[in-house]
Amino acid sequence: MTHEFKTPIATINLALDSIKNPKILGDDSKVLRYVQMIRDENKRMHSQVENVLRISRLEKNQIDLSKETIDLHDIIEDAITHVSLLIEDRKGKVSTHFKAIVSELPGNQFHLTNVVVNMLENAIKYSEGAPIIDVYTESTSKFFVFKIKDSGIGMSKNVQKQVFTKFYREQKGNIHDVKGHGLGLAYVKEIVEKHHGTVFVESEKGKGSIFTVKLPLI
Repeated sequence: MTHEFKTPIATINLALDSIKNPKILGDDSKVLRYVQMIRDENKRMHSQVENVLRISRLEKNQIDLSKETIDLHDIIEDAITHVSLLIEDRKGKVSTHFKAIVSELPGNQFHLTNVVVNMLENAIKYSEGAPIIDVYTESTSKFFVFKIKDSGIGMSKNVQKQVFTKFYREQKGNIHDVKGHGLGLAYVKEIVEKHHGTVFVESEKGKGSIFTVKLPLI
């Protein structure tokens, strides 16, 4: 996983070196661009550290997973708010299709919100152009089910088998086209399973992906 830290550090160093260039210093737009790159890469390293700590705590059962009655529709709406600026920046759209009759269940609001945010960020990250995302919910007598569907680049069957594995990223083509640390979906899986639920993906190359989470109502 060392390259996950080396890449942003290298990018920050290159940006700093560029800003020192007298030609760049005289161009405000280029200075702002490099400053933004530094800020973005710094934020990415921070997220990487946080996710490493989260996974570590989960595996050692040191994470607080206290549960209370929560409304998953509220959780999803809140998560969408968290990524709204990312969506707007990419000229994308998130549409909700709430059909679950029962949406309340015992869960941890903080971590389940993070689960939905992670899944939405994944849909944004792997979309070319404007991300078009649909969120569906439904309920049965025993389960609450929600699906996040994107129209992104999709993934092969082999990638689908590995996508919830820690530090996994598809090693194909220019892997730096997509900035990822390979921890978000591992975290999603850990949290969902701590809620006695399941998560899986259906996808096809070039046709997007559908991530489905199934959580028990009791």
